[in-house]
Amino acid sequence: MDDTQLADDARQVTARYVSAMNSGDAETVLSFYTDDAVTIWEPGKPLRGQEHVDAVREFVASRPSMRAELRESYVAGDAALLVVDWSIDQPDGAGGTTHLTGTGLDVLRRGADGKWRYAVDNAYGDSV
Repeated sequence: MDDTQLADDARQVTARYVSAMNSGDAETVLSFYTDDAVTIWEPGKPLRGQEHVDAVREFVASRPSMRAELRESYVAGDAALLVVDWSIDQPDGAGGTTHLTGTGLDVLRRGADGKWRYAVDNAYGDSV
């Protein structure tokens, strides 16, 4: 696991996460999350614990290509809220690609090491 990519500035997390995702290294991607993180990569289907770990590993193994742009960021002490416009091209296993887009609402926490990690990763935060 390469946690050297973790950011001291919450506004840098998105770009560094995208780099980790595009590297294909699931363990580095997982280092961007708190131990008790919740991911919502499908609206209404939060994942925690081992389900979250397994989902990240499976997704990264599919070799997606991710792009993201930080739209807004707000920091209050050791918590931050990011609003992120993202897109992912994911190989579909049949020679094609599935194009996914969304606006994520992400809650970050700053750890004792001063690094920011996702506590809540809601990829479709703009969905009802």
